[in-house]
Amino acid sequence: MGGAGRGGPNQKRARAAAQQRAQEQFASVPHSFVFHRGRVGRSLQQLILDVRRVMEPFTASTLQVRKKNSLKDFVAVAGPLGVTHFLVFTKSPTNVNFKLVRLPGGPTLTFQVTQYSLIKDVVSSLKRHRMHEQQFTHHPLLVLSNFGLQQMHIKLMATMFQNMFPSINVHKVNLNAIKRCLLISYNADSQLLDFRHYSLKVVPVGASKGLKKLLQEKFPNMSRLEDISELLAKDINLSESEAEQDGTHNILELPQVYAGRGNMKAQQSAVRLTEIGPRMTLQLIKVEEGLNQGNVLYHSFILKTEEQLRAALARKEERLRLKAERRCRQEANVQRKKEQREAHRKQSLAGIRRKQQQGEDGDSGAEDPGLPEDQDPANQSDDDMEYYRQEVGEEPEADLFPKRVKRKPGPLCSPQPSKRLRPSQPGEQPASRKAKHRRPLGQPQRGGRSPREPGNSQRPGQQNDQWSPKGRGQQRGAQTPKPGGPRHPGQQGTKQGPRLPGSKFKGPGKPGLRRKQAAQGKGGRQRPRAPKKGQP
Repeated sequence: MGGAGRGGPNQKRARAAAQQRAQEQFASVPHSFVFHRGRVGRSLQQLILDVRRVMEPFTASTLQVRKKNSLKDFVAVAGPLGVTHFLVFTKSPTNVNFKLVRLPGGPTLTFQVTQYSLIKDVVSSLKRHRMHEQQFTHHPLLVLSNFGLQQMHIKLMATMFQNMFPSINVHKVNLNAIKRCLLISYNADSQLLDFRHYSLKVVPVGASKGLKKLLQEKFPNMSRLEDISELLAKDINLSESEAEQDGTHNILELPQVYAGRGNMKAQQSAVRLTEIGPRMTLQLIKVEEGLNQGNVLYHSFILKTEEQLRAALARKEERLRLKAERRCRQEANVQRKKEQREAHRKQSLAGIRRKQQQGEDGDSGAEDPGLPEDQDPANQSDDDMEYYRQEVGEEPEADLFPKRVKRKPGPLCSPQPSKRLRPSQPGEQPASRKAKHRRPLGQPQRGGRSPREPGNSQRPGQQNDQWSPKGRGQQRGAQTPKPGGPRHPGQQGTKQGPRLPGSKFKGPGKPGLRRKQAAQGKGGRQRPRAPKKGQP
């Protein structure tokens, strides 16, 4: 019941309706982008941040700009975000320029910034400054001065400045929402504009300074007073900075209750302005149609006659015509290339289907056997030459179609050529690479035992002593022929390498064992010694 007493669903509906109205109101007011183009200095970057503070809250305060971003990129994102104005700063070697652009169709106003001061410079020059974050939650009040002249460019400037900020209905405006003031003043003699930004404060008038201090909870020093009435009747013990600065120029009667002590409705109050910066002094250079690329409607330094204007217009129309022709030619080329790709794709698909059908009709698993046996390579070369003449319409070059064409490997032929084998001697059985190292069946391994034959329990070494170590010791001078072919002279039955020069041991092996056998006179063949003199 407590929720029903507080409103419940009605309160939710009211909150949702208020949020929708706030969103619609936020989308209906003008928004802006403040950024720079090209290289700028540190002071100009700080000036851009200060101008963003002036344009708050309906501006992108944290807008990030990169070098590769162009003006078209900002225009592309401005539409979905509801941005209506661009404030663009550029810097040249001689001066600083400021462009005010209206989206989406222009115009573009170009100003030269002759002088500027940052917020920190303005605040540091004041004895008392008044600036806080609550002032930037609402847009500033725009005040235009001396824009009543009947010249075209002045009226255009006034309209552009007015459309930068939301419009105000003087009958329904909330005075508590006005915390700042932006003053733009035009000097007709020097043709310069003064850009000033102020903080607004309302204080009651008609009361003594002591009473104002009591209302502001600032108690003055009353040690020299004899009665409390002296504080209310006389202005004593007040500093020079608190001297009265109000007059008829800033005193008015409040139509509403304003925030602050003593600011009541239908009471006299004074409006005080405190400058918070930045400052700029601007000079209008030119006015252009469109987004920085249209006709020049006004120029403060260059004056053209009617003939010059017509010639410039004709040149511009000629550029536009050539641009349209290039665009049409480019679109035609794109369409032609697209049709060529589509036709090529269709031909490729048709060829794939035709090959698939041919494979289904014949042996699909068989590979291309290459050139037939009965076909002459010269005839095939002639056919290719004739086909080239018919298709190209020119005679082919001499080395384009050679007379002899290498035969394609068949399905049974290996694509990699095999190694050539050593030609066999007359009467010798040819052997392959693997057969060279094979031993015949029934023969024992070198230096090992032979397999037993069926029906014979004796070892092969007992039947033939030349295969046993004992037989090798008895028949040292005998040589055992290698099963695979003849051996070189001096080659033993075991696998040995070539004899090392200056050594009596042959080939790799265990040097300790060979040295022991040589000392004992065993194992291997010994050289016959020459007989001594006097011995037979």
